[in-house]
Amino acid sequence: MNLSVAIITHNESQNIERCINSVKAIADDIVVIDSYSTDNTAKLAKELGARVILQKFLGHIEQKNFAISKAQYPFILSLDADEAIDEKLKQEIITLKNSNKIADGYIINRHNNYCGQWINHGAWKSDLKLRLWDSRKGKWGGMNPHDKFEMETNAKITMLEGKILHWSYTSVAQHEGKVDYFSSIAAKAYHAKEKKSSLFKIVFSPLFRFLRDYIFKLGFLDGKYGFVIAKLTAKEVYFKYKKLSKL
Repeated sequence: MNLSVAIITHNESQNIERCINSVKAIADDIVVIDSYSTDNTAKLAKELGARVILQKFLGHIEQKNFAISKAQYPFILSLDADEAIDEKLKQEIITLKNSNKIADGYIINRHNNYCGQWINHGAWKSDLKLRLWDSRKGKWGGMNPHDKFEMETNAKITMLEGKILHWSYTSVAQHEGKVDYFSSIAAKAYHAKEKKSSLFKIVFSPLFRFLRDYIFKLGFLDGKYGFVIAKLTAKEVYFKYKKLSKL
């Protein structure tokens, strides 16, 4: 089995080297779709052996589907630039490449690092992602900015034990900035699908999200950052419905 690794980037010079180096041993093709970075992301990716294609950002879902169209092989591992694979996942994929028993898709647990701390509880603990798949049997879907790969109903999907390591945010301020960005995208996507906001959703959806992530999913066990993540996730939900109401 030949494998393409597809990565979408924009100003990821601080992350791209770690990402590409983690997959060099398993990739037969590395394609980076860069949305005209103003730093040296594209230059670094080329120096590390990746094919770099410049493409104006089309949207999270659309950009990742574009990446599929530029991959050399149908079997693809999809990563964001701030992600890397751990050694166990690398060895599992090497075994798969040499095996005749290959599923159509593989679910991988993503381990999130927040401001230098690995998060082991809350909504970010079981962050399961379908990231390794036969692209002929599915496509990226979902609702921007929260894309997900959707496979055909008869596709065989299994889970790997290794992890994708995700360096999410380096500061709380960076996360706060993304709350505004992602809530705006989500509100527009909801509006396009004719979803409605209400006072009930504006008030109680964020509250429910906070209680779910911080209390019921034990986010408080991650200390200060467990609280911050739950609070800002709830804030994003609040802004999403608030902005939707204005649309």
